[in-house]
Amino acid sequence: MYYSDDIIDQIRTGCDIVSVLSRFISLKKKGSNYVCCCPFHNEKTPSFSVNPARQIYKCFGCGEGGSVITFLQKYENMTFPEAIEYLAPIAGVELPQRENTEESRQWANRKARLYEVNKEAANFYYRVLWSEKYGETGMRYLKKRELSDETIKHFGLGYAPTDGNAVIIYLRKKGFTDAEIIDSGLATFSERDGLNSKFWNRVMFPITDDKGKVLGFGGRVMGDGEPKYLNSPETDIFNKRKNLYGFQFAKSSRKSRFILCEGYMDVISLHQAGFTEAVASLGTAFTSEQARILQRYSPNVFLSYDSDTAGTKAAMRAIEILRQYKVTGRVINMKPYKDPDEFIKNLGAEEFEKRMENAEDALLFQVHTTEKNYNTKDYAEKTKFHHDIAKFLAQMEDPLERDNYLAAVSQEYGIDKEHLKEAVGKAALALADRQETEELRRTGPKKVGKDEKILQNEQFILTFLLDEPGLFAQIEPYLTVEDFSTELYKDVAARFFEDMKNNRTPDPAKIMSYYEDPDDQSRVCALFTAQIQDLSGKEEKEKAVAEILYKIKKNSFELREKNRGSSLEDIKQSLEEKQALEELKKIKIRL
Repeated sequence: MYYSDDIIDQIRTGCDIVSVLSRFISLKKKGSNYVCCCPFHNEKTPSFSVNPARQIYKCFGCGEGGSVITFLQKYENMTFPEAIEYLAPIAGVELPQRENTEESRQWANRKARLYEVNKEAANFYYRVLWSEKYGETGMRYLKKRELSDETIKHFGLGYAPTDGNAVIIYLRKKGFTDAEIIDSGLATFSERDGLNSKFWNRVMFPITDDKGKVLGFGGRVMGDGEPKYLNSPETDIFNKRKNLYGFQFAKSSRKSRFILCEGYMDVISLHQAGFTEAVASLGTAFTSEQARILQRYSPNVFLSYDSDTAGTKAAMRAIEILRQYKVTGRVINMKPYKDPDEFIKNLGAEEFEKRMENAEDALLFQVHTTEKNYNTKDYAEKTKFHHDIAKFLAQMEDPLERDNYLAAVSQEYGIDKEHLKEAVGKAALALADRQETEELRRTGPKKVGKDEKILQNEQFILTFLLDEPGLFAQIEPYLTVEDFSTELYKDVAARFFEDMKNNRTPDPAKIMSYYEDPDDQSRVCALFTAQIQDLSGKEEKEKAVAEILYKIKKNSFELREKNRGSSLEDIKQSLEEKQALEELKKIKIRL
């Protein structure tokens, strides 16, 4: 670890998990816990639960779980030390200088070198673009697209020459190894051809993070080559789903909105026209991770997608994702032009601002778009369309918002409001049933393998002990650390039992903090949040604990039997353990 256990413990205990998580997600109190829809997978009914007493969270849908540190690692894509550094001021803890390990230094150096190689490549492409000898093709294209010199410089645009390997030669001279050039995604390697540049004869769009560091590139081919646009592959510093083109500038635009586009040139044209809040996804469909980024800065997003069929479908998908993150979406009408770039060139910024003022509400856009799929002069098709309207309205959680839209839509289409309201209610029930069915299909009931059952039993026993610490005196004579099936669970059990033996209540969040890997933390969390269904009475719980204890010991015995020798001592030990296992069947647990 970079920081001592004492420092981490001070930070963890100094931060309230509900307070910290509320900075990122909307939690609602439910009993002694707080709940919301899980930020790590798409769902409509809340299965994400935060336990303030134990300072842990758990999603009973997708299984994600952990402490406040884990949450920052997974939700904000922070490293363990970055999460500690974020939380330290909240906890009022002054951090000492990092304790650098060799492994951490190597990882930090690797990432730093990837940033450096991309930075130098961006400089190379930029210089080539401004070279009369080598960059004429790229510059002619950008000037044809009516970009000013200032805009070209602002976005750091460049040109990869027809001799693609020129960038490799340049980077080698700058001291970068072939392995670093390959790891950055700028080149590939083959036994026959050696190192080959990924980009050549393309206008280059550097892709940066929110601090301006170059993560990768998008390249637009000159001429009729394919693919038209080519992006860097994902690397240790570049994840397409978690970044937005232009976000570095858009987040500082001081406007209470974002404009979401499809392409690089749309963003650049809008910025040049004064709409510096424009961003675009990176060669993929709009993602939940990108919605989360926008939602942290503004609840208002204007969609400025292409006006063709593909653009309309993309807008419909984006609206659904934005709605999940409580972001208000509005759709800008680009017609008669295809995209924002064409629109700005032909009608200008003032007219675009007017289109924004008259942008269509996202739900009404969905309704009007869907209407085009039906012949509403046909009564049967008209009825189907009205049921589709009901399905859209059923997705709205806020009753007042739903009622307002219901009134507007019923008036526009001449639908009896009460009949539509009834249809919405049925659609909402059908939606809930469908979501429940999908959740069950993904998480259970399902056929659980033997290994998973073993892990579940180990999770149940520690959760029981955490809820009922008085049980430990009854269980301790039988259950040992070595009875747990994985090294991780053995390690956790050792810490857990040590606390119990010293009359300390185990602290799940503290135990989790010993493990830097967020997936390990999630697995550890499962040991303290297991749920056994339909155990209402005291006797049922007592019987369940006894059965689970027996199953854990039986599995532990069977594992030893597989590796036991055939000496008299081994046979004697086997018989003694078998006898003890039979006696364990008779144990009575008392709560």
